[in-house]
Order: sequence, then structure tokens, then C-alpha cells
Amino acid sequence: MIEMRGLSRSFGNNRVVNNLNLTINEGEVFGFLGPNGAGKTTTVRMLACLIRPTEGTAILDGKDISKEQDAMKIRQEIGLLTESPGLYDTLSAHRNLEFYAKLYDVPVAKRDAQIEHYLKMLGLWEKRDEPVGGFSKGMKQKMAIARCLLHEPKVLFLDEPTSGLDPEASRMVRDFIMELKGEGRTIFLCTHNLDEADRICDRIGIFKGSLLGVDAPSRLKNDLYGRSISIQLKTIEPGLVQKLEALGYVKNVAIADHTITMNVASPEQDNPALVKALVSMGADVQFVYENKHTLEEVYFKIMGAAK
Repeated sequence: MIEMRGLSRSFGNNRVVNNLNLTINEGEVFGFLGPNGAGKTTTVRMLACLIRPTEGTAILDGKDISKEQDAMKIRQEIGLLTESPGLYDTLSAHRNLEFYAKLYDVPVAKRDAQIEHYLKMLGLWEKRDEPVGGFSKGMKQKMAIARCLLHEPKVLFLDEPTSGLDPEASRMVRDFIMELKGEGRTIFLCTHNLDEADRICDRIGIFKGSLLGVDAPSRLKNDLYGRSISIQLKTIEPGLVQKLEALGYVKNVAIADHTITMNVASPEQDNPALVKALVSMGADVQFVYENKHTLEEVYFKIMGAAK
């Protein structure tokens, strides 16, 4: 759906995006993570055909962002949520969306229905006749989300979609994103919320001028940390570590108090055999659990290695 080929952008002597090669699959929620100034928004602006790349190009649904004729079609067909809501403060919520529906050539027969659908979905229908200048930051963010969906785009670029929203509204937006994914839409999500990215993204890319790592969150965690389990025993007898290491499928055995921690290739497959082995060694097993690493840990480890 989106294929970036050596995509680069410089501002003067400052190389902001450097040789980005990345493919986003159709129907995928892809999270683009990185610190402020990393080049995430610049990448989105290039993909949305708002600025031209200095080098390289990208193909979006068969259209080349470097070709002006294709760029015009891309701008018409995508949905874009920018950092700034981009609304007209003196116009009502309904009039704002009506204006953008006309720009997107939403058929007249569908405009009112589309506006009503998204305002109700985002909890703003009762505010439809009020000027948006009096809306809170979160309400304006919801309006911006509605605006970028009016023309039912197949590809969405969302830059911090839950910024300024309270926990309830943030959850609603996350559920909404998953619903859009279920409809087969492709979503390119820029976010600083690592927990949010972990929960809703099929893959993530960690980016700081260039791509530092890309994969499903679970695979990034496993690649960096492996999979480890902890087993709490009633007592730990001398020589137990050596017996466990002799099993072959257990590595990096460590003991703290009454808990043994170790790496295994697959807890789902190895845990039953491991518990049976411990019982046969006379151990009293109290608890078995897998140690989970967070995407935050992965993010800072990759960023630290890039310094």
C-alpha cells in the first residue's frame, strides 16, 4: 500500500529524513515512534504530498508522490490528521465539516449523513451548532478526526490522534482506530504514547532521522530481551541451578530469594516440561509467570544504542 524508496528530505544542510526504505501493508496499523525533531512529521508531510522529498520517492496505492498528477490524487484520497486541528473557529461544528466535505467532493446526498455519523460517533452531535472556537482542545481534536474521515479514505495519516484527550476519549479513539482497521484501512500513526502503540499497532518503526528498528512490538521485545520466566519455589535446594542448566532448553538461570529466573525459547512449550522436571527434583512450585518487557524499555534501549 505504501512503499518508501530511499525517501530523504533536507532543509538546507540539515538532513531530517535520511534514506528511508519501508513498506506499509494494506490494512495495517503502523506506528511511527521517535522523539520531537526526529523527522516523523516531515515524513508524513512527504507521504501526504505537502512537501517534496529531496531524494527518493514513495508509492502510495500505486501512485508516485514525486509525480504532480499522482500527488494531486493522493491529496484528494488520503485522510490526514495534523498536529494542529485546522478548523474555523467562527463556524459551527456542522458548518466546519460541511465545508471540508465540499473540498473532498463528498456527494451532496451523503454529506449530512456522513457529518451526523462522525459527530455522533465522536460524541459531538449535541454541539453541532456551536462555534468550534469555544471547544476544548480535546473536542477540537475529535473534530479534526471527523474531518479527515468524511470522504472515507483508504489510507489515514494520524499525527498524535489522542493528544489532548481525556482517558475515556482516548480509549474511544483507540477503539475507533481498531474499527477502521477492521474495515481494511491502512493507518500510519505517529505517537509519543508507547503504551498506545503497543496495544493497537501491528508493527512499529523507531525513527530518528533514519529507521533504527522495525517489527511487531512483541518481536522487538523478544529479539532484544529474549523470553524469560520466573518460578517461585517454597525452598531452593543447593545444586538446583546446575540441574536446571543441564536440561538444555534453559539458559541464564539466576536466583533471588525464593525465585528462579531463566530464559527459555518458548514458555508455552517449555513450561509444562520445566514444572514436571522441578517436581521430579523435589521442588515445591508456588507460582510460574512470564516476565514481560514494555515497549518503553525497547524504545529507550534502541535509542540508547543509536547515540
